Amino acid sequence: MSVASDPQAALRSFAKTADFFVGIDSDGCVFDTMEVKHKECFIPNIIRYLGLAAISKYAREAAEFVNLYSKHRGINRFPALVETLDLLEHRPEVSRRGVAIPRLQGLRDWIGRETKLGNPVLKAEVERTGDPDLALCLEWSEAVNRTVGEIVHNVPPFPMVRESLEALRGKADVMVVSATPTEALTREWVEHKIDGHVGLIAGQELGSKKEHLALAAVGRYEPHRILMVGDAPGDRKAAEANGVLFYPINPGAEDQSWQRFHDEALPRFFEGSYAGEYMASRIAEFEALLPERPPWETAP
Repeated sequence: MSVASDPQAALRSFAKTADFFVGIDSDGCVFDTMEVKHKECFIPNIIRYLGLAAISKYAREAAEFVNLYSKHRGINRFPALVETLDLLEHRPEVSRRGVAIPRLQGLRDWIGRETKLGNPVLKAEVERTGDPDLALCLEWSEAVNRTVGEIVHNVPPFPMVRESLEALRGKADVMVVSATPTEALTREWVEHKIDGHVGLIAGQELGSKKEHLALAAVGRYEPHRILMVGDAPGDRKAAEANGVLFYPINPGAEDQSWQRFHDEALPRFFEGSYAGEYMASRIAEFEALLPERPPWETAP
């Protein structure tokens, strides 16, 4: 199959050159871009396109919680939008203001039947169905991408990322595993001249992170020689679903996490002592940082 007829062909044909494989998330993991993208690009466009100006304060709180400060952190933009709307729908302050929260049932149905949750597939679905919910969400998503392109520049990798990528050179095959559009990923990795360290930049158009790992690495490398590095629970879940290892970049302590990756975790990974107690301690520390429920639901 060609790449045009099979968007995941690049994953299936990922070139194996080493015995080890490392998948690395990008936003919030390699680059300190999560806050600026969501607060300056995603959320203003949510308020604009979904008509939420009357409850902008609560819309911001909900979207920031989902995308930055909860166990949903790092999920694809379309499920994240649904999670945000669900939080708003059940918030008493919103109900008291009489604001109708869009249900976007068309989006919910699409998410339920599709894994490649990106603009190209969404655009084709809009053209096929004419669904007004999907058309609105495509407009919103395209506006987000434009805003990211206008605003997000000159945001370098976290300290010790370059050194870690250099330490991987020649020892492991490296791939970007992300839910961000590939165009934005490529622009950022090229801008900071670190794209040469990876064999493939895989974004949302190539499927979920679980699929990225499954198609590019699982069955081709031994499970204990496959490592996913990420800053979100979805990265951990993608690793666990494929039976491979996970190293967390802790939100709020990214510099220290990368230093520890370079100094401790990576040598352990190569020597075969990363799995077990060491990895469990890193994951427990990571999981404690991100709550399940928002503070306005758990406050006494």
